[in-house]
Amino acid sequence: MLGARGGWRALRRCASLPRPLRLRVREALGAREPADAVRVQGWVRSVRSQKEVLFLHINDGSSLESLQVVADPSLEKRDLTFGSAVEVQGKLVKSPHRMQNMELQAETIRVVGPCDIWSFPLKMKERHPLEYVRQFPHLRCRSNTLGALLRIRSEATAGIHSFFQDNGYVHIHTPIITSNDCEGAGELFQIGTSSEAKESAEKTHFFNVPAFLTVSGQLHLEVMAGFTELMSNLQAVAGKGWKGEVWRRLTRAFTHVFTFGPTFRAENSQSRRHLAEFYMVEAELSFTESLQDIMQVMEDLFKTVTSTVLCKCPHDVELFHKYIAPAQKGRLEQILKHKFMIISYSEAVEILKQAPQTFTFKPEWGCDLQTEHEKYLVKHCGEVPVFVVNYPYDLKPFYMRDNEDGPQHTVAAVDLLVPGVGELCGGSLREERLPFLKSRLQRLGLTDAYQWYLDLRKFGSVPHGGFGMGFERYLQYILGVDNIKDVIPFPRFPHSCLL
Repeated sequence: MLGARGGWRALRRCASLPRPLRLRVREALGAREPADAVRVQGWVRSVRSQKEVLFLHINDGSSLESLQVVADPSLEKRDLTFGSAVEVQGKLVKSPHRMQNMELQAETIRVVGPCDIWSFPLKMKERHPLEYVRQFPHLRCRSNTLGALLRIRSEATAGIHSFFQDNGYVHIHTPIITSNDCEGAGELFQIGTSSEAKESAEKTHFFNVPAFLTVSGQLHLEVMAGFTELMSNLQAVAGKGWKGEVWRRLTRAFTHVFTFGPTFRAENSQSRRHLAEFYMVEAELSFTESLQDIMQVMEDLFKTVTSTVLCKCPHDVELFHKYIAPAQKGRLEQILKHKFMIISYSEAVEILKQAPQTFTFKPEWGCDLQTEHEKYLVKHCGEVPVFVVNYPYDLKPFYMRDNEDGPQHTVAAVDLLVPGVGELCGGSLREERLPFLKSRLQRLGLTDAYQWYLDLRKFGSVPHGGFGMGFERYLQYILGVDNIKDVIPFPRFPHSCLL
């Protein structure tokens, strides 16, 4: 009995002992004071064993910098190798080295998951080219470059949401599956069930109409930007007159909305600028009659988010600017200090016609600007971002506002061009006038498909506009990466690497 009682007392004492404090690598490196009992988990980045001391560097993805672990050689295990997952417990102490604030004096090292270093495609202390790690989409996040990229993506995403929320925008989750083709280019992925693919094409669709992966959330945002609850409220108050409560309920719409989600383009392009799946930031503003308002939001968004990324991820960004795009840091700093330029489409065409170089695609008024044209225009304007406004009427989708000018007929559209990439953002004022919109849809034979869109112009329509920015192309630009496939978590090319 005494032995049992003594055992229970020992168990209670053990239970009362404090567990080692679990720290992320980033927290350990940034700690201001030493700590007697800490626990750090991560993957081994390097192992160096000497006669009297064992050195490890471990990383858990929270920081570009790894935490140095100092241990007695007796703690070294056979499976303690580069790439293995470990849990280290010990004391966090001030590091004698100037390059690191803290280091971990290990008391125990447990290998959680061993790593076969001979078959592991990433090698210790090697700086693998982006083309090489692209072959291993399931492992490349373990490299320094892709780890830095993912942290930058995370901060940029948070920065985008913060920008819009701080400026009074409401975040809307727009549908991924839709029957609309916002761009009107026909470059959509049509979807269906696996059984539909095997059966007759005449069989009824799952949604009763053809359905596609979205190319843009713009049309759904327009529903929310000034028209939220309108149709349901009309039904709810039918027959009750148009006073008091009716008007209060009709004025609950949102004037500023944004969405940030995946979009899809069925472009069979393997260029360095295009993706089949990418994320798009889109915003709509009600009660705006000027392209200048749209351009100001585009410029403010770019500068605010870029400043946030440079401030919160300095070491991660520096990795790209040091080894991939050495001059990009200076260019970004200059861009953030200056206003973006504005030229018209007509002025752009004249600049291109007078260019001393020969283009693959001859610049002509009425033709779309190609990437080579966009890059030249930015270079001509001093390597600063350039807004190109007022594009030809026949080049742009039906929803863009008619400028009613002539003889060269244009719409109130804008593209933002940036150095080295070309188009980064695209936007326009939307056609809020019912007769103009109805006439254009009739000419295009789209009246039936977009009857709901016409309805929006019948019930409290207001001047409005908006824009979209490709998130991956934005990252490609600020980091100076040549291939856009290197700024996505999982590359879709080559196709054998699909997960």
